Amino acid sequence: MVVLNKIYTRTGDAGETALGNGARVAKHSLRVTAYGTSDELNATIGVARLHADGLMDERLMRIQNDLFDLGADLCRPDMAKDAESEYPPLRMVDSQVSRLEAEIDEMNADLAPLRSFVLPGGSALAAHLHICRTVARRAERLAVELSGHEEVNPAAVKYLNRLSDWFFVASRAANQNGAGDVLWVPGANR
Repeated sequence: MVVLNKIYTRTGDAGETALGNGARVAKHSLRVTAYGTSDELNATIGVARLHADGLMDERLMRIQNDLFDLGADLCRPDMAKDAESEYPPLRMVDSQVSRLEAEIDEMNADLAPLRSFVLPGGSALAAHLHICRTVARRAERLAVELSGHEEVNPAAVKYLNRLSDWFFVASRAANQNGAGDVLWVPGANR
């Protein structure tokens, strides 16, 4: 259980923060930037949820919870030491990726085939889901970059990759199953 009695600690005043294993790193480190971007994505989902209801809202809430799991995973380096930890760290698992894939397939089954690229827009929810998609892509790029320097849980990277796809398909679902999509017209303004 997490208990947050004091919100400010002053331990970060010099530009450092603690990772999940207690190590101190610069707040601009790649690892902090990666999990900070997943937190930013979570906040953008919170705004999108203002326009969602029913099953879409439930799914977005599950994703928000997953993103806290992802942040916990990314803030804990040294996966090789997981078994030695007094409290095993929370790691993303393949079943979270599989759930996204199943939801993508379910939503996509009702969509009209695409004949052009989709411009971000349409309904308010779709527009917000496109913002979520682009932030998810940035979070994925940062996690991949981090994995080039330090060990990163492969399931975390897969989750972010699938998540941006999820947001794309969900944005089309939010646009009347694609009927309200705003399509790109190549060279339309020449």
